[in-house]
Amino acid sequence: MAILMCRPDYFGVEYEINPWMHIQNEVDHDRAEEQWNALFDAYQQLGLDVELVEPVRGNPDMPFTANAAVVRAGKAVVSRFRHPERQSEEPFWRAALTDLGYRLSQTPEGLSFEGAGDALFVGDRLFAGYGFRTDRETHAIVGEALDVEVVSLQLVDPRFYHLDTCLCPLGPETVMFAPGAFAPASARAIRKLVPHVIEVPLRLAEGFVCNAITVGDQVLSSVGVERVEGSLEREGFSGRGLPMTEFIKAGGGVRCLSLVLD
Repeated sequence: MAILMCRPDYFGVEYEINPWMHIQNEVDHDRAEEQWNALFDAYQQLGLDVELVEPVRGNPDMPFTANAAVVRAGKAVVSRFRHPERQSEEPFWRAALTDLGYRLSQTPEGLSFEGAGDALFVGDRLFAGYGFRTDRETHAIVGEALDVEVVSLQLVDPRFYHLDTCLCPLGPETVMFAPGAFAPASARAIRKLVPHVIEVPLRLAEGFVCNAITVGDQVLSSVGVERVEGSLEREGFSGRGLPMTEFIKAGGGVRCLSLVLD
């Protein structure tokens, strides 16, 4: 398992494109670097390979590498960002993924798709979110490009604007998710398709507990993960909480800072 990350050299809240972002809520850059480094160190301690992308001035959200693309078997569908504020990132992600050896594709102009922020594998099935940042019409395109089955899930709470803020694959048959962030039919679909589910109340999901990465039996998440520790243990996992306060100011956490590579 390998992870793509980008150092937060130019990270900050310079615009407002989700309910978490408030320009007046300034980022503590020293603390952001400490929090990013703690996650980077955790990955290295767990034996993961971490690939780094050079940060680019004027692109404050580049540390959220999960939004760059979704990848599978040497292929990458690169994001087409909905908001103009992030569209300048696209050529840098195309270049980085090309350098890593991926064969690239992209959704057509006029159709937004925001990578692994809205596309997560549960086993061989791709769960894809829509409603805020990604257009549902892209799901079939992404599924064809990666040759995978896609399950479309509607997001209904703007605080959970990406799928990875409210759903975390823990294993091929286990997920952690916040049902209140989904349309009722989508929540039912998750329960039907996934044998083991851990349901997280919205009050905990607001702490970005579901914005997590699973490495073996460890779930790396925000510090609130200890409040679901019992549920994780019953499914054979243990939580490891990392401070993510500075990145939550921009609407991101552990998973947002991490693009899982092949």
